[in-house]
Amino acid sequence: MTTHAPYPIGTPGRPWGAAEKADWLSRQSRKRSFEADVLSVIERLRPRFDVQEYGRLDYGPDTYPLLAIRSRDWQDGLPGALVTGGVHGYETSGVHGALQFVERQMADYAGRINLVVAPCVSPWAYEMIQRWNLHAVDPNRSFRDDSPAQESAALMRLVAPLRDRLLVHIDLHETTDTDESEFRPALAARDGVAYVPDEVPDGFYLVGDSGNPQPEFQRAVIAAVAQVTHIAPADRDGAIIGSPVVAPGVINYPVKQLGLCMGITDARYVTTTEVYPDSPRATPEQCNAAQVAAVCAAIDFALAHGCVE
Repeated sequence: MTTHAPYPIGTPGRPWGAAEKADWLSRQSRKRSFEADVLSVIERLRPRFDVQEYGRLDYGPDTYPLLAIRSRDWQDGLPGALVTGGVHGYETSGVHGALQFVERQMADYAGRINLVVAPCVSPWAYEMIQRWNLHAVDPNRSFRDDSPAQESAALMRLVAPLRDRLLVHIDLHETTDTDESEFRPALAARDGVAYVPDEVPDGFYLVGDSGNPQPEFQRAVIAAVAQVTHIAPADRDGAIIGSPVVAPGVINYPVKQLGLCMGITDARYVTTTEVYPDSPRATPEQCNAAQVAAVCAAIDFALAHGCVE
């Protein structure tokens, strides 16, 4: 029987208080630059697209602008598409895949669909290579009224005027080995519950909305990504990360109930991507390309099969 050492912060079975959260925060350090990696790329894109600051994180002494890139040829009669990345800052290809889509493919959709891309929803977590924000809150469980996460609340304000015009929303994520070595053990410790290990799937998969599953849409995205990188198989129980596989590479969650980012709109077509960057069969370039392929396939399917009701 495998045993796991207790997480180094807190007392097993007891949820964290202010002291434990302060201890956790004291262990975080900047490992990369939001300004160099993200803001500099967005600056290069300003001549081609509109850039909107939809909020600002005040994480003294640092502040982080929250930026969205929008179609310059915005037409009110067109449907809309939302692309989000970096809700979990440590999930690198979500951020860089979103930026790569803007740089290389977004202009191809001019006059067909209005696009809003928020490439780095959680810039502090991007720099720290963290899942949570500065307050040990998971932004991707915080997309609800009275959100405890500034990152989530700001994105919800950005999206609110567009809700009834959005046809598709694709939220770009990764599942990494550190989910099991760090982030899920930290979550269990924070909440004072036992950590139950799970298996990290080797490959790309999608999370759909169990309340609006859209299986043909999910299959189209999987088919496009399969041309770029491998799709995660089901485990011995027919599941991926504990959820039943409903189609190759697809699981479903009750997204609005869980406060997930892909539940913030009323779009017909929604999905969360999950790239596996730690696979020996995938390079960082493939991971970014998989995100771009997923975005393009999602938009293409939505344009071919749906309209805003």
